[in-house]
Amino acid sequence: MVTVFGISLPALMGQLLIGLINGSFYAMLSLGLAVIFGMLRVINFAHGAQYMLGAFFAWFLLRYAGIGFWPALVLAPLGVALVGVVIEKVLLSRIYNLDHLYGLLLTFGLALVIEGLFRHWYGTSGQPYSIPSTFQGAFNLGFMILPKYRAFVIVASVIVCLTTWLLIEKTKFGAYLRAATENPTLVQAFGVNVPRLLTLTYAIGAGLAGLAGVLAAPVYQVSPLMGQNIVIIVFAVVVIGGMGSIMGAVVTGYVLGLVEGLTKVFYPEASSTVIFVIMVLVLLVRPAGLFGKE
Repeated sequence: MVTVFGISLPALMGQLLIGLINGSFYAMLSLGLAVIFGMLRVINFAHGAQYMLGAFFAWFLLRYAGIGFWPALVLAPLGVALVGVVIEKVLLSRIYNLDHLYGLLLTFGLALVIEGLFRHWYGTSGQPYSIPSTFQGAFNLGFMILPKYRAFVIVASVIVCLTTWLLIEKTKFGAYLRAATENPTLVQAFGVNVPRLLTLTYAIGAGLAGLAGVLAAPVYQVSPLMGQNIVIIVFAVVVIGGMGSIMGAVVTGYVLGLVEGLTKVFYPEASSTVIFVIMVLVLLVRPAGLFGKE
């Protein structure tokens, strides 16, 4: 049997696969956070709750309406985006001119309320969500077994992240968003409805979290705690990549997922803290993050 540093190749590749799966979710979630902070300057601590909402919306659609995975992949993120519109219109729009700390505290409290309600209704035990029949089974790659659904999650994550980056960086809509962040008065003078643009931006970020939740539902159990468990890691990913950096969020998410997977192989005791150690080191050397602007 082929070994690498005393570890069998199938075991090593299996951990790398787990790391890449985690990295796919880190990338999508940190992308949504980076979009919201980069355009609205709001530290959205409710992002984990919106990720959880996406998974629960998919579960609701399946259990109460018989709507399967593929329609839920569209409907659930749209539902979370609509919740995001209400949050932005009713709450966030009132604090844009205040210190960033107010946005953090507001969204943190909102996350506690949403997660608390779901924990009251459904407890802390997870709800199962079956893998769609299209992706039952696995590919035999010779050196490892690759479950089809996990391969789909990786591909879908890359497509979503690349599409979002192109939308923000290479389109007229993205140019308006960036301009509205820098000089909203000037953009408004050109006839652009800046408040509507900001609402749409928050809806896109929330929708990305909801989409990640739907993709995560068959991998992890649908639970009120699923967002709480991942949002701290995702914030660390965003800080390492650079607050507001779209590409930094995506690249850092995938890389740190792989680093976490490798750590589980060679030094399992540090696997739960390695991302935070890297964050501390990056902040010491480059406080703006790897891809952020000083």
